[in-house]
Amino acid sequence: MAGGFESLGLMPELVRGVDAMGWLLPSDVQDEAIPLLLGGGDVMVAAATGSGKTGAFALPVIQLVHERRRQAAASSHARSALAPGAEDNAVADASQCQMSHVDREAALAVSGDGTECDSRAEKRWSGGRASVGVLRGRAYFEMEVVEVRGSGVCRVGWATAAAGFELGTDARSFGYGGTSKKSHRRKFEDYGVPYSTGDVVGCFLDLDAREMSYSVNGAGLGVAFRLPDELASGRTALYPAVCLKNARVALRFGSGGSAS
Repeated sequence: MAGGFESLGLMPELVRGVDAMGWLLPSDVQDEAIPLLLGGGDVMVAAATGSGKTGAFALPVIQLVHERRRQAAASSHARSALAPGAEDNAVADASQCQMSHVDREAALAVSGDGTECDSRAEKRWSGGRASVGVLRGRAYFEMEVVEVRGSGVCRVGWATAAAGFELGTDARSFGYGGTSKKSHRRKFEDYGVPYSTGDVVGCFLDLDAREMSYSVNGAGLGVAFRLPDELASGRTALYPAVCLKNARVALRFGSGGSAS
């Protein structure tokens, strides 16, 4: 309970909402039930009136409904789920992938073919996700840093459809930044090497092994993240994602690396 509502895996919008209502910390029943419900578990609770049972059930329900509706809406814009059982299938499905023109912040410009992203904002992050997510198996994509302007910086990785756009700052997204920091739940740790203009960052996802790893210019950097059970269950897709500050990048899906 020490981590507050954000540590339970709730999306940033809900965390801000409960904060605005003055809910400082989750109650005991909320602390125990919310992560289980978000992970797809069946939960039965017996607790006294006023213990927070309504919030314990309502908050996960709101998030799960939001995630399902968001995924359904995005599917009408050519979103599909990549579930590679073999390399040929992975490459064929990945060939349909591009950066989404819908699932992004307004300040992140996406090229017409969905292969480039550009942020001109100097002081704030702008993020977006791709149009294809991974449910199981292994997948790979890469980001080439085309231009970093001034003190700009890039962050790249994976996120669910319910994650915030500032990659690596909540429970449902994972990022690796140009300052050689990896991030998850707004916890930044040393990882890999710095990267900038002209560098190519490879992003590997292995849901069988429940691991995420990266490379820079072909040199592997080792495992960056071990995935929690709820994100490796095959129920929630993970999407390629970027977060930029005053930088431009090019994305390649299904080429330049191996999905098997």
